[in-house]
Amino acid sequence: MIKFGTGGWRAIIGDGFTKENIQRVSKALAAKMKAEGLEDRGIVMGYDRRFLSKESMQWAGQVFAQEGIPAYLIYKSSPTPLVMFYVMKHGFPYGMMITASHNPAIYNGIKVFTAGGRDADETQTKDIERYIQSIDGDILEMDYDEGVDRGLIVEINPLNEYIDHIIHRIDMEKIRESKLRIAIDPLHGVSLRALNTILLTARCDVETIHGNHDTLFGGKLPSPNEETVRGLQNHVVDYDFDIGIATDGDADRIGVIDDRGRYLHPNDILVILYYYLLKYKGWRGPIVRNIATTHMLDRLAESFGEECYEVPVGFKYISAKMEKTGAIIGGESSGGLTVKGHINGKDGIYAAMLLVEMVAVTGKKLSEIIDEIHGEYGQLYMEERGYKLRADQKEQIHRRLMIEKKIPNLGLEIHDISYIDGVKIYFKNGGWIVVRFSGTEPLLRIFCEMSTEKEVQKVMTKAVMNLL
Repeated sequence: MIKFGTGGWRAIIGDGFTKENIQRVSKALAAKMKAEGLEDRGIVMGYDRRFLSKESMQWAGQVFAQEGIPAYLIYKSSPTPLVMFYVMKHGFPYGMMITASHNPAIYNGIKVFTAGGRDADETQTKDIERYIQSIDGDILEMDYDEGVDRGLIVEINPLNEYIDHIIHRIDMEKIRESKLRIAIDPLHGVSLRALNTILLTARCDVETIHGNHDTLFGGKLPSPNEETVRGLQNHVVDYDFDIGIATDGDADRIGVIDDRGRYLHPNDILVILYYYLLKYKGWRGPIVRNIATTHMLDRLAESFGEECYEVPVGFKYISAKMEKTGAIIGGESSGGLTVKGHINGKDGIYAAMLLVEMVAVTGKKLSEIIDEIHGEYGQLYMEERGYKLRADQKEQIHRRLMIEKKIPNLGLEIHDISYIDGVKIYFKNGGWIVVRFSGTEPLLRIFCEMSTEKEVQKVMTKAVMNLL
């Protein structure tokens, strides 16, 4: 069965991710567009560097062409935020991206975007799933060259338009004056052309590692976490760079190394950027985070008289809440964020440039800004763990927590409990723990944040012992 999670539909290549299933998703979305009277407006599609990504985009395009729906295909591998930008800028009703984002190399998948360049919400993806179930008989496709000749398949390359949009939102002059040294690690993904172009235009000294096309991502997870960016850490320290920037496979998430070679958790990046927007750029407005993201953002928002809004995991919830509340920034602890006035989804490339701008504008090293924040607001410590479960284990934990609502004894007084996405327990001491099932991988995820590392370890250990 084809099921959409928090980050679209993902499956193992050659198992669930097959030409037949790709075309089933395409046929279903085409039927949905026709039912909504949107077939004449077309759809834009892109692809990343994963195995079969380009072919998958073409297979999808052939189905839309057969259905009489113009398919605008970005013919070079591109960042996911580029597709979201193009949908938003040119008023497309839908967009598709062939990617499995930060999943292991054996996966591929499809992300669907709706009007305004937003991640398809649960209502939209449930509709697509219903259309998939209603497909009867063989799925027809138009010959690719015929589609091109008839104008139903149109190859486009809008990268420069996307780059110009970012350049116009960043203080390029300040960056030029700063003569910064930047190290880039795209983790064999699709961010390199965009980041290189913008940074070189700003006269930065740029060096790249892991920039070649490798469908196996160097044997590592294409996610900019502490384990995968060790090479970038060494490069920053060994060659005296001001900042190291890593992005995930489709460039919608970011990882950062500061001038001292320290890996910055995505929570830190969110806090730093919100702090920069409020204190140095003079912006005012709330912030949106998901349930598994640091409450340091709450402290920061409160100090400036602003609100911090909490939503379930899934960037569609963040972008929707940002629109509703007028929030100036939104993000998640997995490395995705966006800023008001840019696209309605996460963008690692824009986030990277905003960090570079911050260093240039403040005249401070990244490590100095971090120390400044810790001196004013203190520190919180978070740990995340993931566990693969058998189907029976998952069912047992789900029943215990979500149906029977049996909360494990973790040795702390409970202030409140939320069930908006898994279970989140808020403790009276200000700490919290989240237990939820991943929407993109077969994992149980546990997040915990406390005022000390010792407290985090203690609560985590008790939670694992009670659940597994």
